[in-house]
Amino acid sequence: MQYHIKKNQNALIMVFLLTHHILLIRQKNKNFGKNEPSLFQKSYSTNRKTSFFSCKRRNIRNSTSKFYHLSLKIGYLCSSNSLQISTMNEPIVNVGILFEPSVSFILHDNFSFSATGDILSDRQIAQYCDGKVLFNNQLYNEIVFTPQNRDSDYFELEDVVIGINFHWERKENQRFKGGLKLIVENEKLTVINQIGVESYLTSVISSEMSATSSPELLKAHAVISRSWLLAQIEKTNNLSHQTTHYQSIFQTEDSLVKWYDREDHTLFDVCADDHCQRYQGITRQNKAVEVAIAATWGKLLEYDGKICDARFSKSCGGVTEKFESCWEPIHHDYLTVLRDAKDSDIFDDLTVEANAEKWIRTSPSAFCNTHDKHVLSQVLNDYDQETTDFYRWQVVYPQEELAELIYKRTGIDFGDIIDLIPIERGSSGRLIRLKIVGSNRTMTIGKELEIRKTLSTSHLYSSAFIVDKEESDNGIPLSFTLTGAGWGHGVGLCQIGAAVMSDKGYRFDKILFHYFKGAQLVKRY
Repeated sequence: MQYHIKKNQNALIMVFLLTHHILLIRQKNKNFGKNEPSLFQKSYSTNRKTSFFSCKRRNIRNSTSKFYHLSLKIGYLCSSNSLQISTMNEPIVNVGILFEPSVSFILHDNFSFSATGDILSDRQIAQYCDGKVLFNNQLYNEIVFTPQNRDSDYFELEDVVIGINFHWERKENQRFKGGLKLIVENEKLTVINQIGVESYLTSVISSEMSATSSPELLKAHAVISRSWLLAQIEKTNNLSHQTTHYQSIFQTEDSLVKWYDREDHTLFDVCADDHCQRYQGITRQNKAVEVAIAATWGKLLEYDGKICDARFSKSCGGVTEKFESCWEPIHHDYLTVLRDAKDSDIFDDLTVEANAEKWIRTSPSAFCNTHDKHVLSQVLNDYDQETTDFYRWQVVYPQEELAELIYKRTGIDFGDIIDLIPIERGSSGRLIRLKIVGSNRTMTIGKELEIRKTLSTSHLYSSAFIVDKEESDNGIPLSFTLTGAGWGHGVGLCQIGAAVMSDKGYRFDKILFHYFKGAQLVKRY
């Protein structure tokens, strides 16, 4: 491995000293690792003290595996410290897969069990018991299974829930390469897959995209998924150094403003569902994605020297949304409002109610305004294609159904729903705050995802909607019709719009620079 270091040689000295230290310990203690907690543990899961590396005591059993993990962490540490190390190493990411009281899994073929060093295979069962992991009649704080052959060994999880709380939620068996870790969280077992970033991305893009996707679309998605992931890890590290508590819920007697992001996860880096990025292991992978990953290996979007928090959604509805409309009130210049069309500077101010109503009631031309099945098949998997109206859509709620739905979703008895009043809209016409007026209670809610969760059994397609009421003689509306635009939060890259752009011959970098204004494409590792 060749290292090209521009600033200093401290990183190589650190690698040598740590490696030498571990070899001395192993030589002194032949039974090292059987009952000892681990020496090395990734610090970016909880209570991070450094960017991507910390020394903690845990169980090191498989020296080859652990040295492999260590080299990845040090490699990325050096890269993140701008030492310009040229290497094909990749960081490791902890992905939360499953959250159940009992977990059944199959090990194919040989996995080392962290607690004993035994080599295990075939079907296994672990259960939550008294705040511990119960496995083979023994209780543990956590357990880890490390593959002996990372290229061929894999494990299979049964009844993994995908599309959690979405309209297409279902269960399926899934297969994963990399390490398997079980911890205790909220009186359940949390199943974590420890996997290299590039392998993770191969699954994410295969899960998010169709096998028929164009090469340029796949490369664009590889870059934004990689950028988003590593930006979240850096963000979590930065939050751990803040003295003020990070807050995403602001509630008063008559107002609830809340946003949802991956900060919800404290014991792993990202979850495997749409809440973060859709990750389904090696269950869904294809060669075209592997080629796209190889072509963009280690490439990220950066703005002003920092990794871009590169968001994406299915359909922006014709105009993208600002970051601060959906999450914390922080402005990112590269996540600004733009028209999803060739003439991207021509559009009305959709924060104005009259303009938003006109926009949503019509169907203006846009990259994502398409019904081309060939293009849609590139970005929509089979269950995504169960949704046909994504650019403009309509939902009708009878009074009784809407009142019951809102009560079920919020736990608040509003009584009969008298009105749904837009209070604040974002750049795409998406509602940031909505007032619910009931016969018993009136309350303003936000941000966009809280509104979508409140007005649907899963998630309303987007918060860019207008409301029509069917009035009655007693002043209580008989029904509410929501007419809306787009699918998802609308921030960053529009997946359907990007698919259309690639079909029109745009290169992947041109697609990225269309959606992320002023960003640069940089190779980090």
